[in-house]
Amino acid sequence: MDTDIVPDSERRGFIGALPPRLRPFASLMRLDRPIGTWLLFWPCAWSVALAGVWGRWDLFAWLALGAFAMRSAGCVYNDIVDRELDRRVERTRLRPLASRRVSVNAAWLLVVLLCLLGLLVLLQLQRTAQLVALGSIALVAAYPFMKRLTWWPQAWLGLVFSWGALVGWPAVTGELDEAALWLYAGTVAWVIGYDTLYAIQDVEDDALVGVKSSARRLGESAPLGIAIFYALAVILWGAAIWSVRPDWLALLALLPAALHLANQALRADPKDGEGALQLFRSNRTCGLLMFLGLLAVGLSSR
Repeated sequence: MDTDIVPDSERRGFIGALPPRLRPFASLMRLDRPIGTWLLFWPCAWSVALAGVWGRWDLFAWLALGAFAMRSAGCVYNDIVDRELDRRVERTRLRPLASRRVSVNAAWLLVVLLCLLGLLVLLQLQRTAQLVALGSIALVAAYPFMKRLTWWPQAWLGLVFSWGALVGWPAVTGELDEAALWLYAGTVAWVIGYDTLYAIQDVEDDALVGVKSSARRLGESAPLGIAIFYALAVILWGAAIWSVRPDWLALLALLPAALHLANQALRADPKDGEGALQLFRSNRTCGLLMFLGLLAVGLSSR
């Protein structure tokens, strides 16, 4: 493997401005692609918002830092596990571990440092929230292996990336409540939908190397599957809102996000990987719309 060959993302933007020795580590952490951090952060923020905040506005900053640290650590860990597979896929063959520009030992050290940053965030939370957060470790550790075992690794990712919905609520209230469970369930469905969009871009390469995904399983029916999961997400989110404020007007807080998701499902094309990637990235906006709606409900229900 030619270690002098690097992806274009390390020659431009934020990563390109870093010293050359740091660029592969920044790539491992996906610093050029913050969408993953946003998608991990939003469920945390939604849960805090729906709980009513109660003066803990600092939690948004702490949980954002935690989302960055743990998403980055997860990416590095995923690349450690998948380095042999990544060498066989065009889109991933130049990743730092796949191209041997970073050693496995150095990657593990980076994981440890990022987890220490996550520990700092954990110490800012109430005890129940700490215990709930630690409960995600086994799910995170198992995730990279799911695409070898099941056609629905997106469902496992949903369990992982939605976990913040279970953490934010007890971080505010000190206990886990029904609303957080409904919010978590809806977010799992949302993640399955948007990660199926993401998987569309890799369908051909995944088939060649034998990697399973919901996009491959659904095939031409992927847009319908995405629509079903998004609809389920909205219904379950509605149950979360109803458990906090049983008022039909409160459910209107979901309307902007619901319309955004409907637009994604209508535009999804199983043969357009680039278009699917753009729709996937637009879930950052969906997260913001949900946050504003849930914040309005949470503050008005106090």
